[in-house]
Amino acid sequence: MTFQSILFQNIADRDLDVRLFEPDFFGDLALDQLVAAITAGKEEYDLKPFFRMPLHDVDAITYRHEIMRTLENMRLFDNIKAFAESMRAMRGHLAQAEKLRYRRQQERWFLLAVNTYCAAVTRLGRDLALEQFTARGLLAFREFLTDYAASENFNALFQQTKELTADLSSIRYCLLIDGLQVQAHKYEGESDYSAEIEATFERFKQGAVKEYTFSFYDPAEMNQVEIKILDLVVQLYPDLFSMLENFCAIQKNFQDSMIVTFDREMQFYIAYLEHIALFKRAGLHFCYPHITNTGKEVYNYQGFDLTLSGKLLGDNAIPICNDFQLKGQERIIVVTGPNQGGKTTFARTFGQLHYLASLGCPVPGSEAQLYLFDRLFTHFEREENIANLRGKLQDDLVRIHAILESATPRSIVIINEIFASTTFRDALLLSKRIASRLMELDLLCVWVTFIDELAALSEKTTSMTSTVVPDNPAQRTYKIVKRPADGLAYALSIAEKYRLTYNMVKERIES
Repeated sequence: MTFQSILFQNIADRDLDVRLFEPDFFGDLALDQLVAAITAGKEEYDLKPFFRMPLHDVDAITYRHEIMRTLENMRLFDNIKAFAESMRAMRGHLAQAEKLRYRRQQERWFLLAVNTYCAAVTRLGRDLALEQFTARGLLAFREFLTDYAASENFNALFQQTKELTADLSSIRYCLLIDGLQVQAHKYEGESDYSAEIEATFERFKQGAVKEYTFSFYDPAEMNQVEIKILDLVVQLYPDLFSMLENFCAIQKNFQDSMIVTFDREMQFYIAYLEHIALFKRAGLHFCYPHITNTGKEVYNYQGFDLTLSGKLLGDNAIPICNDFQLKGQERIIVVTGPNQGGKTTFARTFGQLHYLASLGCPVPGSEAQLYLFDRLFTHFEREENIANLRGKLQDDLVRIHAILESATPRSIVIINEIFASTTFRDALLLSKRIASRLMELDLLCVWVTFIDELAALSEKTTSMTSTVVPDNPAQRTYKIVKRPADGLAYALSIAEKYRLTYNMVKERIES
């Protein structure tokens, strides 16, 4: 297998027109916040575009699963992270060279960068050779790296780098300072007077003494005195510095493009695995979902909203996990129940799980089978936008019409509280027509609604409801369970609208 990418099995899957903008559904599913959290601290790698490129081939997802599983070997994971740190140091050396004004100093930082790169590549090749794994992407990269590290060009580069580094480190010279006159000559075995003075005064040392050592500020940029002295040294060793100058000119493009690509793309895996490790330590489950692009029976057990859960863990709280399952002819999950009961979070979780699965990532849950969609659509409530001169009902209709026009049988649609601004009769009529079109398309859908009647439209709909504590209906459990709608969701909405809930009435009586 010829190595092309550690992230894309088929290089054609890499969107050449890299997505600079987030998909429309990112905000609704809180994926924008999730990607920001995953990529925080890794801005130099520009990882966000990778999270905007879902895959559409099951084997391409399996390709990533294999690599993710292999990286669960902590020794290998740490070795690849060490390689990444060396590559980061190398880029730091190159950046430092660009900032400096003195050419000789630039050349020395460039030589350090090349040496760091060669050492990192050699060490990674050795580390990978010691590991046993079956991931196709890593096997192909290891073969490529082995050939690259054994190539004549790389070995010549590394050897010349080591020789120049050793030769520069071996330079010894003496300075003769007479007033403002400074001369330099090669070291010829002169005594080190600093050592002699220290040895002389050592005999007078009695017990603990106060430390008078002073640390001078040592900026990276050489001052004019240092530059003049180095110019004198260059005159003493002209051949060596000429070789360094030629080396820097010839090797300015010393990095192999495949190595650079591997370093960047591998950060996709590292960033995601490091992020979910926080949740695993809290006892939450992740799994590698079985991906299907044929049957539409999907399920997930002990799943959770990854974005919300990150905030909860920050507050030392544990998220509530939920299950779902669509089997047989079921295609639409209709979610009803009291407000603030976790319905929107459940819908968002369904979308997050399928999107993360399309990226080839482990997903929240102990076990999952998920559908490989072609497009994902969301319709969440929006505030009125005075710029488009549309009311909420018209805006809802325009947006859902656009979704129904673009959706295919392979799409996923997530609807959250549509038509809340109109009467129940109109909302029911409109919702039934939309549901009819969704069922005709035979696509997967989660629909959060206050209209219980939608849950029993046909064999393609299944009902799930948010639950409350039996002895205290005002207390939410945030568990969404599969059961018939109980008819209380709309009643509760009316009661809240007219401030007639138990707590509201009690509050007015007491005041």
